[in-house]
Amino acid sequence: MDKIYFDNAATTPVRKEVLDEMLPYFSEHYGNASSIYSIARDSKKAIDVARERVAKALGADVNEIFFTAGGSESDNWAIKGVAEALSQKGNHIITTAIEHHAVLHTCEYLESKGFEITYLPVDEYGKIRMEDLEAAIRPTTILISIMFANNEIGTIQPIAEIGKLAHEKGIYFHTDAVQAVGHVKIDVKEMNIDMLSLSGHKLNGPKGIGALYIRKGVKIKSFIHGGAQERNRRAGTENVPGIVGLGKAIELADAELEETSKKLIYLRDKLIKGITENIPYCRLNGHPVDRLPGNCNISFEFIEGESMLLLLDMKGIFASSGSACTSGSLDPSHVLLAIGLPHEKAHGSLRLTLGHYNTEEEVDYIIKELPPIVKRLREMSPLYEDFVKGTNCCGLGCSCDK
Repeated sequence: MDKIYFDNAATTPVRKEVLDEMLPYFSEHYGNASSIYSIARDSKKAIDVARERVAKALGADVNEIFFTAGGSESDNWAIKGVAEALSQKGNHIITTAIEHHAVLHTCEYLESKGFEITYLPVDEYGKIRMEDLEAAIRPTTILISIMFANNEIGTIQPIAEIGKLAHEKGIYFHTDAVQAVGHVKIDVKEMNIDMLSLSGHKLNGPKGIGALYIRKGVKIKSFIHGGAQERNRRAGTENVPGIVGLGKAIELADAELEETSKKLIYLRDKLIKGITENIPYCRLNGHPVDRLPGNCNISFEFIEGESMLLLLDMKGIFASSGSACTSGSLDPSHVLLAIGLPHEKAHGSLRLTLGHYNTEEEVDYIIKELPPIVKRLREMSPLYEDFVKGTNCCGLGCSCDK
């Protein structure tokens, strides 16, 4: 096969329908939406339509959607904005040990400013325990920020339960739903979500555009100052083509969600079964059921994930060994360490994430090509050689002299 893209958790290709709707706003309808003449009104109308599409997909009101430059900005705005707005009420924030770095680094920044952060642990599948969350709540807790679904292992958190507890305690609840929007059904009202971050390029929309849902009544300070855009909440000339693209992408994803989810779950489960049944000494990371439809994360003993990526690339298969934001790091994934994997197993992880354009033929190709790659790498591994010697000595898996 030519090229197989299985890294949709990192980014996705823009769908043709999305690009077609964006193109006129680069040239024909180029007006600044803040102006009053006709070509500016065209831009403003396009933004209004996109805002309606995003709101509908989330079960939100139109005036609760604010466009940003992406998921990282949305996370920063939600956490820093609430921290600043409620600093007189309290200084304690609860999050988890497996959040995206846009949340973790924001919390670390706030710690340097005197805020106290609780990083909840997770179980072996990457889920929080509700009793841990409840026990962590203090009189000074002002915000709970827990991701909807993990970007590395795909585990989906009990969002509705978290939101219910937060509201019972009078605490704001923010969720980083960058990986979840467009892939699982979300209703911000039913799930008691106060703020939700999303990004266009994770659902076949353009890069550089995102949104933050802010429930009406939430006290939050602005993050970017300068102009009166986004109803005086987020300054900066609107990225009209990007906003249009995000609106179209989320509309398509929402309309096709059930059909696409069934397809991806079938492909995902076939991929997981094909790998785990044909390659020994590997394990699935993340929850076996409560996981994103397209996420497959597997750790292989005795080898390095980066080596697998290089050999897969030579076969035309594009994948990841973890989060795209940490792919240049020599440190093992903080998510895999948090679920209890030792360093050596965390280093040997492979993330294959399926999307809109993936096919069963591509899954079959990976199932065929991956086993010999793993076998080749293990044959070069001194760790594997020692392991084989130990298991073969008397058939008991020890290292005796029998």
